[in-house]
Amino acid sequence: MRIGLVVDSGCDLPKDFIDANNILVMPVPIRIGKELYVDDRDPQRAREFYSRREVDKNHDAETAPPSVEQIRTLFLEKAASTFDYALVQTVPKSRSPIFDNASEAAHSILSDYKKYREAAGLEGPFRIRVSDSQTLFAGQGVLAAETIRLINSGMKVGDIRQRINDLTPKTTGYAVVPDLYYVHKRARKKGDKSVGFVGALMGSALDIKPILCARQDQTFPVAKVRGFEQAVEKMFRHACTCIEKGLLAPIVCVSYAGDTDAVYQMQGFEAFKACAEKHNIQLLISHMGLTGGVNIGPGAISVGLITDQQTLS
Repeated sequence: MRIGLVVDSGCDLPKDFIDANNILVMPVPIRIGKELYVDDRDPQRAREFYSRREVDKNHDAETAPPSVEQIRTLFLEKAASTFDYALVQTVPKSRSPIFDNASEAAHSILSDYKKYREAAGLEGPFRIRVSDSQTLFAGQGVLAAETIRLINSGMKVGDIRQRINDLTPKTTGYAVVPDLYYVHKRARKKGDKSVGFVGALMGSALDIKPILCARQDQTFPVAKVRGFEQAVEKMFRHACTCIEKGLLAPIVCVSYAGDTDAVYQMQGFEAFKACAEKHNIQLLISHMGLTGGVNIGPGAISVGLITDQQTLS
């Protein structure tokens, strides 16, 4: 059975990893001012996007989910024509309609997919399963990477589904953002009250940077640190602690809203990288999806891992 993975472009994984594992990506359109962009995980496009500083507090930015019809076309023309079973993982449904749109699209293709499979020379039924990752940024990336690892191991699809279902509540995306006021402004525009106005102003005035956590469909601060570099270092140290205590999947993802070369120069990264190598943990580094960059700002950095550790060390 050919098992494949479909994700939205908010899933932070390197392009070469996506291509090597034949992962299908649902692009997300973004409007900034009068310009329209498509977030499709292309690293060159992302590099240009961030270097031009298209995203700042003065721009009116909006992200829009792919429509049911757009996702339906992807499922029919690519997923059904390539795989026998497609596992679809999306950004949390509390954050975006992508999950609902993908679920509706998956249901709508059941009577139409056969002709697409026949045209591709495939026989037999096509199955598709849509799930909510319950996390964000590098967190969504590490869940997808673990799914690919299980697929490549030859595990049966039913066992993969059960394993991913068990791991999803443990999958965690941490993030540090350089500009709390930017996050507040974006959150207010979307009706998200998780970053309070007073807290944003105080954080900016005192240079306090929270380490944010996205897990089990919730986003909340787990620590407050003076200074961006110090907050990033603390996040990396915590990731090391989780690795040393034992992860639930041997993969860690890092994503950055900018040129990923900057990640290697960040405080604490070398020690974190050495820790991952010592414990045979695969480290995947990618740009942050443009949707993530729009919502938490350029210069934000995220770490994703699957762990039982619920509190920041």
